[in-house]
Amino acid sequence: MIGKLARSVREYKLPSILSVVFIVFEVILEVFIPLVCSDLINFIEGVRMPGADEAIWHNFNLLNISTGISFPGDLEASAIGYVFIYAAILLVMAGLSLTCGLLSGMFCARASAGFAKNLRKDLYYKIQDFSFENIDSFSTSSLVTRLTTDVTNVQNAYMMIIRIAVRSPLMFISALVMAFTKNWFMALIFFIAAFLLLGAMALIPKRAMPIFNRVFKKYDSMNLRIQENVHAARAVKAFVREDYEIQKFDTAATDVRKDFTKAETLLAFSNPIVYFIMFVLILITCTLCTVFIVNGKTIEGYESLGGKLNLGDLSALVQYAIMILMSMIMLVMVFVMIVMAVESARRIVTVLGTESTLESPENGVKEVADGSIVFDHVDFSYAGDDEKCALKDANISIKSGETIGILGGTGSSKTTLVQLIPRLYDVTEGSVKVGGVDVRDYDLESLRKNIAMVLQKNVLFSGTIKDNIRWGKEDATDEEIVAACKLAQADEFISQMPDGYDTYIEQGGTNVSGGQRQRLCIARALIASPKIIIFDDSTSAVDTKTDALIRKSMAETLPDATKIVIAQRVSSFEGADRIIVMDGGKISAIGTHDELMKSSVIYREAYEIQNKKSDDEEGDNAIA
Repeated sequence: MIGKLARSVREYKLPSILSVVFIVFEVILEVFIPLVCSDLINFIEGVRMPGADEAIWHNFNLLNISTGISFPGDLEASAIGYVFIYAAILLVMAGLSLTCGLLSGMFCARASAGFAKNLRKDLYYKIQDFSFENIDSFSTSSLVTRLTTDVTNVQNAYMMIIRIAVRSPLMFISALVMAFTKNWFMALIFFIAAFLLLGAMALIPKRAMPIFNRVFKKYDSMNLRIQENVHAARAVKAFVREDYEIQKFDTAATDVRKDFTKAETLLAFSNPIVYFIMFVLILITCTLCTVFIVNGKTIEGYESLGGKLNLGDLSALVQYAIMILMSMIMLVMVFVMIVMAVESARRIVTVLGTESTLESPENGVKEVADGSIVFDHVDFSYAGDDEKCALKDANISIKSGETIGILGGTGSSKTTLVQLIPRLYDVTEGSVKVGGVDVRDYDLESLRKNIAMVLQKNVLFSGTIKDNIRWGKEDATDEEIVAACKLAQADEFISQMPDGYDTYIEQGGTNVSGGQRQRLCIARALIASPKIIIFDDSTSAVDTKTDALIRKSMAETLPDATKIVIAQRVSSFEGADRIIVMDGGKISAIGTHDELMKSSVIYREAYEIQNKKSDDEEGDNAIA
């Protein structure tokens, strides 16, 4: 898991390393500051003690030799100068420590944000390669959660790891070593306290981990509610179901809140425990050191506990105790973040490690000879189970340039049949051939560029009309865009818009009607001049006259392209060379209109019902 995530660091390895390097310098400077303060306090304490002149002047002479500074003969003035030297040293060390800390934070922020950017990019690119089967197995809402919340959790954990997780152990070890130089007995107490603290903290992640495992699944469920509600806002308002949807969302949000409350409650215990131990340790340190300072010479066996202490040593030991405990607090923060991030990391790695069920073969065929299509004893199951086939024993041979209609009731697998042609799914049994070559032998990009598909669900993207049409052909000229829109009978309503072809389309095409959206999608498919064009019930929102004009334009402009039209209206098949009737996942009949009127009950009933309805409407109009 760590190896797969680490691949997303890439060009941010150097900032990550520099962040660690500056942390090391920052810690080294920080642990030496109490030592300098200790010496300064001991010096000041010595100045105030009777008979200290000789020792003080000895220190001055050493400082004079090492620095070349000449101190005045007056003891008080010399002591002040000595303090100023120490103050300057402390200021320089503090300034360097601050600079290292700022640089470390800057590089850490750059590295963690860059890592998150690469991780989202890798996830997004991976999802783009997924087949419909892969996307169905994850669900859209789950993928969105992984790209947003999960990546943020991993980003925060990475920031903690390259900064705090390096700083805390290094601070702990350095402060403990420095404490040992002052008094090994007190340092041993610090070590035992830190060990007990880590033992207590280790129990919290163990209890919290299963809760976080559950909560992210509930996040997916909550995001699904949001996605459904926003996408179907018009339907919700039309059926006055706002209260029902609010209740569904409230239930999902409450489930997330309950689990997060449990997990956060467990994690919230960490800070009080740490601070309690820290204050107790400081109290013990001050008490013992005071006893050692005041009564050190009279306590029997005192020398074996680390030697005589003075006031400066007490100050240093208290600061080292705080450093050791603060490093533990920071480690607890890292534990908390890692506990939250581990499940997110697993979910991300699951996506990154999933291979698409559809991949281009090595040296795949890049040229599609023509638009001929052959289904050879094709079975297909969404579940991969031969006993639960959505499509059974499909045998069809379509010549290049033919116009084929497909009719069938809901659930008869019309869409399933045509989705196998551009290899959106792979067949379970048999084969599908385009241009005489099995679709599994084609380079996927080359195959799909030669097959234009107007899906049953029309999707437009935010951007101008030109931007949307160019999805079919990136380098399409304005003239080509206009020609495609005329072919799709869309130029008329586009020309009436204030900004024409530069009109901005809202997300999902919400600012155009259903019929206009369908015609824009048809234009987007036609502009590529494909060898095969598939219309999956894509003219259901346009009137019969416009439908007929679109079919006529295509027949005249793209005579060599194979056209497959799925529709519920029999009139949409006017001019079709053959019509396929589907029922229950099987091909019930194939033939021309006249042949099917004689041989297919399903086709004849559909034709009669629709024509009876048309006759009734004409009669009503005549009476009116």
